[in-house]
Amino acid sequence: MTTTSLPGGTYRLGDLEVTRMGYGAMQLAGPGVFGPPKDRDAAIAVLREAVALGITHIDTSDFYGPHVTNEIIFEALHPYPENLHIVTKVGARRDSSGGWPHARTPAELRQAVHDNLKRLGLDVLDVVNLRMGATEGPVPGSIAEQFETLAELRAQGLIKHLGVSTVTADQLAEAQSIAPVACVQNMYNIARRGDDDLVDLTARQGIAYVPYFPLGGFSPLQSAELDSVAGRLGATPMAVALAWLLQRSPNILLIPGTSSVEHLRENVAAASLVLPADALSELDQIGNP
Repeated sequence: MTTTSLPGGTYRLGDLEVTRMGYGAMQLAGPGVFGPPKDRDAAIAVLREAVALGITHIDTSDFYGPHVTNEIIFEALHPYPENLHIVTKVGARRDSSGGWPHARTPAELRQAVHDNLKRLGLDVLDVVNLRMGATEGPVPGSIAEQFETLAELRAQGLIKHLGVSTVTADQLAEAQSIAPVACVQNMYNIARRGDDDLVDLTARQGIAYVPYFPLGGFSPLQSAELDSVAGRLGATPMAVALAWLLQRSPNILLIPGTSSVEHLRENVAAASLVLPADALSELDQIGNP
């Protein structure tokens, strides 16, 4: 499988070097991230194109589908290129109606790690994120029991690095008191700036910050300022939104998802888009009260 060098640079995720422009595999499952995709061959093509474009960071979870996304990743890319790093997450499951109930007991977390290993065809997972909080944001409270469970699995050699998702700064500090944290994955984008302080904190500590819903989530970003800047630069609004994140802080890693090769290429174009100072100033107003 031939690969090319991806603009946008790389970052150290623990001892792993990954491209700052990654790929989020959630949308490879069916509608609502539930069941199989309408076109499995198209999903496989997107993954193979991501690797061909030079992406070395793929984000997934065995509860996407459930199981579907990891099975497609295995079919499309196994045996994996040596420089490809797959990041997964645990802490939820899917019920028969497509809901997202918590799965955070020690037994559930251990089973989830083994499920990811099995379906991805791996002996050790590069990074496992502990998903806490709710989709809308963190929920205060201790995460010690859950993180200690993952730290035990790391000590057993099943996981290389640990991360946390949808957490507060206090929860990050609690996790760090138990084991090293390689990354934080929270909701953050040009319009949702509540994590500004946490982005800066993780940058100072050398921790990767990986925003989920970098393009707004299930309701795409809508902004006159974004459209205006994109028009002046001859780029798509979504490419500008991703470029803003890359320039916001050097520790930000992107995992935009898509089930389309065309959209994947458009997202990757953001890695080579440099926003001038006047554009950054205008865009910074989007997330201000």
